[in-house]
Amino acid sequence: MKNAPVPIAQAASLPAWRRPIGLLTLMAAGMPLAFATWNALLNNFVIEAAGFDGSDIGWLQTVREIPGFAAIGVIAVILFVREQTLAVISLALLGLATAATGFFPSFGGLLITTFVGSLGFHYYETVNQSLQLQWLSKEEAPKALGWLLAAGSASSLAAYALIVGAWKTFDLSYQSVYMAGGLATAAVALAAWALYPRFEAPHPQEKRMVLRRRYWLYYLLQFMAGARRQIFVVFAAFMMVERFGFEVHEVTALFLINYAANMAFAPAVGRLIARFGERRALVLEYVGLAAVFGAYAGVYFNDWPAWVAAALYVLDHLLFAMAFAQKTYFQKIAAPGDIAPTAAVAFTINHVAAVALPASLGYLWLVSPAAVFVLAAAMACVSLGLALLIPRHPEPGRETVLSPRLAGAPS
Repeated sequence: MKNAPVPIAQAASLPAWRRPIGLLTLMAAGMPLAFATWNALLNNFVIEAAGFDGSDIGWLQTVREIPGFAAIGVIAVILFVREQTLAVISLALLGLATAATGFFPSFGGLLITTFVGSLGFHYYETVNQSLQLQWLSKEEAPKALGWLLAAGSASSLAAYALIVGAWKTFDLSYQSVYMAGGLATAAVALAAWALYPRFEAPHPQEKRMVLRRRYWLYYLLQFMAGARRQIFVVFAAFMMVERFGFEVHEVTALFLINYAANMAFAPAVGRLIARFGERRALVLEYVGLAAVFGAYAGVYFNDWPAWVAAALYVLDHLLFAMAFAQKTYFQKIAAPGDIAPTAAVAFTINHVAAVALPASLGYLWLVSPAAVFVLAAAMACVSLGLALLIPRHPEPGRETVLSPRLAGAPS
């Protein structure tokens, strides 16, 4: 990066690939190379190499979420390091930790590599979300975020396709695949550092913790999203391996289908949000998620076959693609200087339940896997109730449908 910062308003004079959206796209494509590799191999790796059971995977995921709970520390870090620089450093940390994962096939070793990689992942995601909302206008954000999600899906698709095609053909080891995926992300971080100028957002950000009463609905949506997401991330894929005996290439093929669908679906979601608003998009997501989680429980209650569980997993993943409507909802109600500190606070709120739930639900899983999914369906219903409080056209002063009445204004 060059020393002289480039204001966002002047970035249009740069070549298209060196503009802020180019950097956001590069990082969006680079992060999944490590994360998708880690995720694709994890369930088979922990079972085959480390002998994990449901309780062990719950504890591992709890440790993985601790850096997300500590994301509020980003506020202190950006006192000394620019957000853009922190994003690049965090991306590199994720890549290097992923590269090391295959060399530590034990409970303790996996806790350490997972924690370090998660620190990079969560700090990158916190700062990246902040940069997206600062660098993109409110008008372009829904469509641009859809395309960024599609770019990440394409990168994940490429990683999964390589694993599916090469895992058995070349008799690959866990160590070699983790190394390849992790070092690829580290290389992207190096390119992001070397090829792009420092961009300067139009509004200086608060460098302290920001908790505002008028953002209460956004905070609650984030809390419920963190609680609900853990059940999908931790236990849905674990079910495929434990109950149905999916092998590495089969689990990865399922992920591949997910991201191929997301490449087509995410830009359409962006257009849907731009046209119909965040409220309708989130209502659709939560109704769908309640039905899918209920059906997951049916896999156990009714002894449904593997193809049903796999179809539900793909549908589940598509519905989660609609979650960036929470970002654009916040962008519309936020004061410009609140975006960076609130992104950090929101990530911490998102991970309050995420830290506690995986370990505790791991014990519940040992007793009744179906009960875990019933709980997730109930969480989706709570989120649906919250989504109904979002106005059709949110803005400062009209953050919820209750705001006008609370302020004494006409509805």
